[in-house]
Amino acid sequence: MSISVSRSLRGRLIIGVTLLATIAVLVSQFIGYQVLGSWLTGRVDQQLRGLQPPPTMFHDPSALAAHPPGPPATGASDPLPSDFRIYFYDASGQLLGQKIGDPDKAGPRLPDRRTDLDLSVGRPTTLAAESGSGHWRVLLQNGPDGSSRLAALPLDTVEGAMSKLRWLDVAVLGVTALVLIAAGGWVVRLGLLPLTRMQATAQAITDGELDLRLPDTHPRTEIGRLGHVLNTMLDRLQQALRAHEASEDRLRRFVADAGHELRTPLTAIKGFAELALRHPQPPDQQREAHRLVAQNAERMSLIVDDLQLLATLDREPSYEREPVDLLSVGADAVSTAALHRPSHPIDLGPLRTPGDPTGCRELEVVETVGDGHRLRQVVAALLSNAHTHTPPGTRIHLRVGTTRSGDGTGGTDRPGRTSASPGLPPDTRINVIEVADEGPGMNRGHAEKVFERFYRADPSRSRLHGGSGLGLSIAASIAEGHGGRLELDTRPGQGCTFRLVLPQA
Repeated sequence: MSISVSRSLRGRLIIGVTLLATIAVLVSQFIGYQVLGSWLTGRVDQQLRGLQPPPTMFHDPSALAAHPPGPPATGASDPLPSDFRIYFYDASGQLLGQKIGDPDKAGPRLPDRRTDLDLSVGRPTTLAAESGSGHWRVLLQNGPDGSSRLAALPLDTVEGAMSKLRWLDVAVLGVTALVLIAAGGWVVRLGLLPLTRMQATAQAITDGELDLRLPDTHPRTEIGRLGHVLNTMLDRLQQALRAHEASEDRLRRFVADAGHELRTPLTAIKGFAELALRHPQPPDQQREAHRLVAQNAERMSLIVDDLQLLATLDREPSYEREPVDLLSVGADAVSTAALHRPSHPIDLGPLRTPGDPTGCRELEVVETVGDGHRLRQVVAALLSNAHTHTPPGTRIHLRVGTTRSGDGTGGTDRPGRTSASPGLPPDTRINVIEVADEGPGMNRGHAEKVFERFYRADPSRSRLHGGSGLGLSIAASIAEGHGGRLELDTRPGQGCTFRLVLPQA
């Protein structure tokens, strides 16, 4: 057989409070009942012990009738009525009968023989009445010559008082339980009011109002601390949801941009191939068509390679951990750029000291720990970006050195500086490769998006002279994989300064 119990917190609290309070009242009533019963019985025992008839009455029990207990007569020859009953057992143990009291009223149930009377001398005991449901309190005392006297008093008054007390306790207990249910329900409802408001707010959040927060957040209450924790959790969930939505949006844009980038060379390859198959062409035009097909195939191959590299860096980047001389990396990059892109003068110099525009420092060997191939790829991407997005004749400076992170040196965030990676702690020892150009620079809108994938600051000419828009994204991922970051300082008309910042080992 199963018992249905309220599953709501409010119902359980009301039932629990009512049950505990009822048990407390019941226990207090039981203790009071026992104490009062013991006190009333003790009063009867005092009366029994206080009955001290003359010793001669043990020798002549009939004389007791002439000396009844109680106050003396008030003028009449008959004694005053008394509740006492006195019985005698002779020396042989035979009951002699009642010698005082009303003989017509039933007394205690006594055996005819003293040996059958299971009583201790001098200790009051309760015995059942001869008839009915009443009880008597009796006291056995020894007399001279082996005789015994047994005094008895009825417990009708005590039992009547205890019976009325029991009914009173039952009534008080019932009223108390009803009052507790009503008052406890109001108190519990008032105490759970913050939870009720939390429930309403949570339901509103579930219905789509994601900016709502729980109102009760007092740190000194349990519900307030719960509300604070839940609000913190909601903030983090909302941030995670927004980040997830932003990630999905970036992924959709990435897929769309990748498809767009691949569609252009693929369309060119398809068009020239169909043209070569359908119409015979002169040898010079056929060679030009083959050249354009090969050029677009190479462009598509580069885009696919960049996409595969980005996927690898995002999924599980793997870098070599070996000593790398950043000065040698910079020198090799400058030599290669001067050979293949002579339209832009380029020089290699030391990192400038903040506050000293002349730069009096000397070139020094700058060693770091990382993947030399990937770091060379970053520097090559920065130089290629400077060549591509500045007009011919623009000077490019590549600087290498060590310093401490700060607003003037790099590695930390400040207004006018953008990066795809978080900043380093200020005053951290860093190794820096800096690529600065004297070109037109970029405005803030372009600078904030320059590290995004497939982003081009000059889309009108980047398809002919620029890359796929993935170079800086790849470079930023490599820098972050080495524990550093790639950042940009630029203003319109003041050129661009890309800075690869790596913390010293």
